[in-house]
Amino acid sequence: LDVRTTFMVRNIPNKYTQEMLLTELNETHKGKYDFLYLRIDFTNKCNVGYAFINFVDISAVLSFAESRVGRKWTCFNSDKICELSYADVQGYPALIEKFRTSSIMRERPEYRPKVFFTSGPMKGMEAPFPCSSVRK
Repeated sequence: LDVRTTFMVRNIPNKYTQEMLLTELNETHKGKYDFLYLRIDFTNKCNVGYAFINFVDISAVLSFAESRVGRKWTCFNSDKICELSYADVQGYPALIEKFRTSSIMRERPEYRPKVFFTSGPMKGMEAPFPCSSVRK
């Protein structure tokens, strides 16, 4: 049984902002992921076509794959089809460790990786990005 939960979401239309991607993901998976990072090309001020997401469990991965993979994105009348592949860096703690000291954390907030509450009354809402190593 494969237990990997961190994925690269591919073929995202370049005009999507992180906010637009979050809106689309939250239609079906709010509270089912704890990390999201949409890579940006700062020269062209657009995304590079992929994002990293960490789902809270395998059932969230499966439901995302069933609802999104192989389908077109909803904005901009794009012909791009959502694809999913395993990320090299796996798991919330490893993602936090990778990005917490990255230069991307000095960029504007809308370009930085985001973390989210996955339980309690703030489930699905953005959480503060951890400053130090995290054990989850």
